[in-house]
Amino acid sequence: MADEMVTVNTLSSEEVADGFRLLFNGTSTSGWRGFRKETFPDAGWEVIDGELRHTEGGGDIITDDLFANFELRLEWKISPGGNSGIFFRVTEEEELTYISGPEMQVLDDSGHANGESRLTSAGANYGLHPAPEGAVRPVGEWNEVRLIVDGAHVEHWLNGTKIVEYELWSDEWEALVSQTKFADWEAYGRSETGHIALQDHGDVVSFRSIRIKELP
Repeated sequence: MADEMVTVNTLSSEEVADGFRLLFNGTSTSGWRGFRKETFPDAGWEVIDGELRHTEGGGDIITDDLFANFELRLEWKISPGGNSGIFFRVTEEEELTYISGPEMQVLDDSGHANGESRLTSAGANYGLHPAPEGAVRPVGEWNEVRLIVDGAHVEHWLNGTKIVEYELWSDEWEALVSQTKFADWEAYGRSETGHIALQDHGDVVSFRSIRIKELP
């Protein structure tokens, strides 16, 4: 436990050398604000025991900064039956984060109906690219994420395993989008830069050790 406490919400020497920086230091919400708002939510999201935790209400939150190409690393822990998500290249020109930003699903696979489909299970590119069984840890345990976005290339890593890989705007991607609700959203997945967003889906979820490296 002592070793875990040392490493949570900090950068390793290798990450420092590689150009990572913290987006959450375990004590402050600096660098984050409500989606389409100027400030961080007054309620619903708070820092508790070194976690950026959503309890009830507050809406989605986004980074102050915009990111185009990057590697995002973080840990998440979901409540029983819980649902949330990590979005990227989100724009505030749309009314909801998921109208523009693709989503890496955060879910209790065993306790939520979305876990019955690999397309909407933990780690999936929501609704488009399925995540394999067995990658997510049991509810209440921390899951380690690497989300790599480099131009059109996207990789989802969960607990040390690459589980999803796809190319934005490719023929395959366009064909998949055309068969889903995303086909009606002209902005979906089109932006080449945007905010990173964490979702208020009405359930308790915690995030920590959020760090990012911008890619050329």
